[in-house]
Amino acid sequence: MTIESDAVTTVTFDSYSTLVDVDAVEGALETHTAVDDPASISRTWRERSMLYTLVANGIDAYDDFYGINRDALEYALAAHGLDVDEDEREEILSVYHDLEVFDDVRESVERLRSAGYDCYVLSNGTPEMLESMVEGAGIGDLLEGTISAHELETFKPAPELYRHAAGRTGTPIGEIAHVSALWFDVQGAVHAGMQGVWLDRKGDPEEPFGPDPDAVVSGLDELAAALAD
Repeated sequence: MTIESDAVTTVTFDSYSTLVDVDAVEGALETHTAVDDPASISRTWRERSMLYTLVANGIDAYDDFYGINRDALEYALAAHGLDVDEDEREEILSVYHDLEVFDDVRESVERLRSAGYDCYVLSNGTPEMLESMVEGAGIGDLLEGTISAHELETFKPAPELYRHAAGRTGTPIGEIAHVSALWFDVQGAVHAGMQGVWLDRKGDPEEPFGPDPDAVVSGLDELAAALAD
C-alpha cells in the first residue's frame, strides 16, 4: 500500500460495488424472468449502464443515472431474449434503492471517522438513489455528505466531477483519497489529482492501461487499518 496517508484528510467512496453489492439485482432478475442464469443478465445490464454514461459524457446527452439504468436494463433483457413488461422492469430497477451492503462498510467507515477523516460518498447515482443507499447501509451518521454526478450533469470519470467533489468537501484535491471498486473511477480520480484506491473485492487482474492506483485493497477494512493505524 503506497498511499500517502499523512497527506489524506478526506475519504470519498463510490457507492455501487464499493459500499453496496449490485450483484443483489440477480434475485430480482430471477424472480421476474425465471431464468436459470440471472448473473449473465446482471453483467450485461451493468456493463451497458457504464457504457451509456461514458457515451453520455462524450456526446453531451445527459440523463440521470436512474434513467440510464432503466435503458440499460431494457437492453440487457432484450439481448437475452426476454420479454418483460414495463411494470416488471420497474420492479427490477427499484432494487437499486435496496441493495445489500457489504459486511465491512459500517465498521470501516466508523474507524476512519474515529481516526479524524471526513467521509463522503461520490457517486454517479442520483440524490434520491444515494439517500436510499445511505439509509440502507446505515452510515448516515458517519458521513459528512453525499456528492452526486447529477449536480454537474456529468458522469465519472470526467475530471470536473472530482474537482467539484473537492470543492464540495472544502478539501485540497491532493488530500482526498477516493475509493472505488470501479477501475475507470479510480483512473478519473488519479487523473484529477486525488489519491486513488482500487477496492478489488473479487481478485480481478491488474489493468495494464493508464496510471497505477495509489493503493489496491481487497476490503474496506484493509484501507481503514492502513489509514487509521
